[in-house]
Amino acid sequence: MDKYIPLILVVVTTNALSQLLLKQGMINIGRFDFAGDSLLRMAPAIALNPFVILGLMVMVSSMALHLLVLSRVELSFAYPFLSISYVIVLFAGALWFGEMVNASRILGVALICVGTFFVGRS
Repeated sequence: MDKYIPLILVVVTTNALSQLLLKQGMINIGRFDFAGDSLLRMAPAIALNPFVILGLMVMVSSMALHLLVLSRVELSFAYPFLSISYVIVLFAGALWFGEMVNASRILGVALICVGTFFVGRS
């Protein structure tokens, strides 16, 4: 199973990248609600936003690669690696969007990584 870890890490990275792109798109678009005509009014802006489009394309690619991984390794081995995307998003969110990174968030992500390490060693 170890030979598939690089492919799993590509899945993790593309998963995180898709979230970052979608977030950038929604920052560009602004806040909206699902109530009333807000969603209808915003749908064209969302559907045509280049960051949203690219984010969705990366997400679909990530899911396709994830299916490839799942066809080769046990789910209980592959799935915990997705938690590494928390690390990527935590630090990329701070760098890209200026999001707050505090000790509590870092500790939480570190605990997730320790758990992923043990699963990966099994």
